[in-house]
Amino acid sequence: MLSGGTGVRQLEVNGILIDDSFAEAFPMKATRLVITAHDATWARHAALAATGFATSVIACGCEAAIERDMGPLETPDGRPGVSVLLFSMSGKELAKQVEKRMGQCVLTCPTTAVYAGLEEGEAIALGRNLRFFGDGWQISKVLDGRRYWRVPVMDGEFVAQETTPVVKGVGGGNLLLIGKDVESALRAAELAVLAMRSVPDVIMPFPGGVVRSGSKVGSKYKALPASTNDAFCPALAATSPRSELQPGQHCVMEIVIDGLTNTDVAAAMRAGMQAVVARGAESGLLRVSAGNYGGKLGPFHFHLHGLLEAAQ
Repeated sequence: MLSGGTGVRQLEVNGILIDDSFAEAFPMKATRLVITAHDATWARHAALAATGFATSVIACGCEAAIERDMGPLETPDGRPGVSVLLFSMSGKELAKQVEKRMGQCVLTCPTTAVYAGLEEGEAIALGRNLRFFGDGWQISKVLDGRRYWRVPVMDGEFVAQETTPVVKGVGGGNLLLIGKDVESALRAAELAVLAMRSVPDVIMPFPGGVVRSGSKVGSKYKALPASTNDAFCPALAATSPRSELQPGQHCVMEIVIDGLTNTDVAAAMRAGMQAVVARGAESGLLRVSAGNYGGKLGPFHFHLHGLLEAAQ
């Protein structure tokens, strides 16, 4: 162990400093949807549209992203598909987001169908209200105790499972990757996201899985619930009294992780850290940290040193 210039205890792994810090996450509501189509291209078109503008609940209503691609043997209707995860702060808001996004982005997309991707949980509407687009021509069918709606559309029919289960989820797991320059931090972030995507039951909702505008709670402007995280802004290293950056640390990229359980989020964070520290300091990555609010924001605390020690 050694002490960094900010007074934060740090562990050195392959020349990269790991802060003795923790990511602070909070409870959310979550659901998984399976979108299928005539081929993989159209399933992905629908999934990308349905998970657009869903990076942060601060302003988007939900956090959502593609979890993984699915082959015909994995989907309910034997067609290529995509699994997506959606998270929100309440079941009511999540239900609203599901209905809007499925109605505007999946029902509209050629050849698609949508199904629940979870087996148990509190049911919210999926196809239950979308069926009314059929203007009375819609019909339902019950298979293995599950109701599906068939809505006539111009390429045939849109099939949607009537409901989807909602479960408790975890949002806000994060890593801060601190590099000597933009290239180094960005490449490390890309590698970490790639490793995290191999972990099931998690998403990284920001563009490409990475966010450069990390935020803190509150602002000097009363209308804003969040504002720039000046503690990790390189341009403010010499002026902000909150700065936690050391000389030579010129770029910070953040990865935010949402998962169905705290174990899933921990596994993703661990995979991301292992991927970047394996490259060593020669990669230009200098330090790994995490964002928290002193434990006041959420009950889930993911300690960086503990995650790495558990992997050994």
